Amino acid sequence: MKSYRQELWFQVPGRRAFVNITPQVERCLQESGITEGLVLVNAMHITASVFINDDESGLHHDYEVWLEKLAPHAPVSQYRHNVGEDNADAHMKRQIMGREVVVAVTNGRLDFGTWEQIFYGEFDGGRRKRVLVKIIGE
Repeated sequence: MKSYRQELWFQVPGRRAFVNITPQVERCLQESGITEGLVLVNAMHITASVFINDDESGLHHDYEVWLEKLAPHAPVSQYRHNVGEDNADAHMKRQIMGREVVVAVTNGRLDFGTWEQIFYGEFDGGRRKRVLVKIIGE
């Protein structure tokens, strides 16, 4: 069995963003030479997420609205974690959207369902954060 590891780095200019990272993960898969196996993609920071869904701007807007209702940023005083910080909402948004995804590799390709894409979700931007891509297989 072969193994491949790569870190992807992101720094979004705003507080929140959804970035389609499918092309970067596909490049990693090609570099790995693995044609049958699994790809793990996970956010290596507690205020960022990796998830799979459709790359559609209306859906992304709906996520923004929904997440802000579930874990509003303001007022920051509503969170005990925010003593000296202002990112408690980002931790909660990450918990909702998830830490990682696993995708099957079949015939050298990501074995997605219809419309599926891999996204990096940033909930406390402004600094560099990394995503781990780990591929195992033959």
